[in-house]
Amino acid sequence: MRVDFDPGTVNPDAFYRLLTAVVVPRPIAWVSTLSADGVANLAPHSFYTVASTEPPVVQFTSVGVKDTLRNVLATEEFVVNLAAEEQFAAVNDTATGFPPGLGEFEAVGIAPEPSATVGPPRVAGSPVAIECGLHDTVAIGTCTVVFGRVRHVAVAEEVLDGRGHPVLDRLRPLSRLGGNEWGATSVVRDRRRIRYEDWRAGARTAP
Repeated sequence: MRVDFDPGTVNPDAFYRLLTAVVVPRPIAWVSTLSADGVANLAPHSFYTVASTEPPVVQFTSVGVKDTLRNVLATEEFVVNLAAEEQFAAVNDTATGFPPGLGEFEAVGIAPEPSATVGPPRVAGSPVAIECGLHDTVAIGTCTVVFGRVRHVAVAEEVLDGRGHPVLDRLRPLSRLGGNEWGATSVVRDRRRIRYEDWRAGARTAP
């Protein structure tokens, strides 16, 4: 038996809470930007993913019009910093609705570092920083999807293995769940896809 929810009849805020409770876990784009006046902004956005690999493009969604979106439209640059478990308190604090003239780096006490290819600073303590130029935006109702063309990726050496590949249990990324819940990496399963030829020969994925 299932309970049915119709977006045409359910209150939009209630439907938002429903969607964010079932589309889980969601990776966090901890986005740093600069305002037209040079104020460094930093805010978490949990509607975030890779949009394209050739060319490399990442995307995040601004729910409503906030400082991050205004700054991206003004400067056409931003940085996606990976939000790691040990930065949980700081990430949550940067979701506070500070006034536009007060930057989160300064208000929360987060150390910045210069980016290599864009104006907005990176989070010095973040293990990964993805520097982007604005590729495009798409407005969908009250939301705006922001597409960023990746110009540069900086990864902390300590989260790489001997082959130069990031290791998940060293990255320890935060994620958003439903309501006020946050997720941390716990159980990770490593399994290759089965080739069709092997499937026909009787290979199966064990439970």
